[in-house]
Amino acid sequence: MSDEFPGWHGTTIIGVRKGGQVVIAGDGQVSLGQTVIKGTARKVRRLSPGGHEVLCGFAGSTADAFTLLERLEKKLEAAPGQLQRASVELAKDWRTDKYLQKLEAMLIVTDGKELYVITGAGDVLEPEHDVAAIGSGGNFALAAARAMMDTDKSAEEVARTAMAIAADICVYTNGNLTVETLG
Repeated sequence: MSDEFPGWHGTTIIGVRKGGQVVIAGDGQVSLGQTVIKGTARKVRRLSPGGHEVLCGFAGSTADAFTLLERLEKKLEAAPGQLQRASVELAKDWRTDKYLQKLEAMLIVTDGKELYVITGAGDVLEPEHDVAAIGSGGNFALAAARAMMDTDKSAEEVARTAMAIAADICVYTNGNLTVETLG
């Protein structure tokens, strides 16, 4: 047996903006090495700072992600209804604060209009083609969703189908979804 910690894996989060609706969906799997530790984790949250609803999905360390969500919520309370500003402020703090720099997570956030991926490298990315995905199965879900964006499917249908495809391909993704919608 190796002395190296095998690391936590498992999460696929997708954000889809289509037809006036924005959806964030996430699976429920958390794996440690080759073992599924939990299959029903909830990695998509709805925040309401200052009465403005924001959806957040996270991939990576759960404790780190909750720290970031708390910080984002404080930034949103200081700048109500200004998701871009709050996201940039969080990314700046994450990049420059020695404590936050050690956090290993990524976020997808939306207020129903804007959709961003926030990273520890200081990035606030607005995805092309109105689809963002992060986590172990993120690239599978992203490719599947992009292929469906020109169909008659709603944002939620695109997200759910893309997540099902990712779960069929990625061993660190399952079909236990949490889906939140705005718009």
